[in-house]
Amino acid sequence: MKKGKSKVLMIGPARSVHGGVSAVVNNLYEAGLSRQVQLKYIATMVDGSKARKLLQAGIAYIGFLAALPFYQILHVNMAADASCFRKKIFIDTAGFFKKKILIHEHGGDFEGFYFKRCSEKQRASIKKSMNRADVFLVLSDSWKDFFGKIVDKEKIHVLQNRILIPEKEKKDYNSRKILFLGRLCREKGIGELLEAVPVIQKQIPDVKFILGGLWETGNEELKKKAESLSDVVELPGWVSSEERERLMEECSIFVLPTWFEGQPVSLLEAMAAGMCVVAAKVGGIPQIMGEEKGQTGILLPPKDAKALADTLTWLLNEEETRKRLGEQARSRMVEQYDISSNVKALVRYYETLKG
Repeated sequence: MKKGKSKVLMIGPARSVHGGVSAVVNNLYEAGLSRQVQLKYIATMVDGSKARKLLQAGIAYIGFLAALPFYQILHVNMAADASCFRKKIFIDTAGFFKKKILIHEHGGDFEGFYFKRCSEKQRASIKKSMNRADVFLVLSDSWKDFFGKIVDKEKIHVLQNRILIPEKEKKDYNSRKILFLGRLCREKGIGELLEAVPVIQKQIPDVKFILGGLWETGNEELKKKAESLSDVVELPGWVSSEERERLMEECSIFVLPTWFEGQPVSLLEAMAAGMCVVAAKVGGIPQIMGEEKGQTGILLPPKDAKALADTLTWLLNEEETRKRLGEQARSRMVEQYDISSNVKALVRYYETLKG
């Protein structure tokens, strides 16, 4: 085995981007990955206009070409749609130069992207690029099964998202505030949530919903609906890490009625904060929550506004249940989802790849 630290060139969205992948990368940095390996990070995407994103991609590729000769391993943080097409160029270039490649797949709707939004020619090209990986990391067992149809199964390993566990434990479960954090769009179940709001308010007049995040383009009708419910729905926009911590302390229930998901960092953070969670039974969410019904939160079918309204109404009247589920959720995070284990796992993968 080669001596010294592994030399890793990592690519992904800018660490300032509002999203789950950048949150994962920032957590890895904070947990000390850059102290364990020689790590250089290149941002391939930034928030902003299409022109700004295209310019960033070009700058990133030039920087990537300049750095590539000095690194042994390329670590690719990839999602679906534009992220996949963008990262494919970097993967193919690294493959041409015989670099070791670790693909870290984060995309929650990769199945829809691959089978519904890609042509047969695009699927063949994506499959070829993804099989250049020496190690292919996915977020859940269900995604391992899915990607096994595209990538050599022996290359695929499950590495669940993990987070920095806050030291402070939640004490107050009296609040009737419900928190959502993430992209505000129909695919995150915002339509069903807004449909449930007046039903819940009728039975729990003092309920409040806080929807933290940025509105996605094409969701103007949902935005108008949310604004029309301003007496019960707050829209603070994207929240900082400090504001997020305050909101998780202030609210007792975290809701994520998403249609599809990989392994949402916001859910991990809410559970680690000791919140009572209600989430859709999709993607890697059941694995996060342990799938033991009633143990660490409530799992619901996606796209079911009635089930969402009924469950949230019930929980708002059950403070002891909120407390029990929140405490058990935090215990699961402390025991199994501390990010330090991910840093150790990545270092092991890097050591194996460098030979």
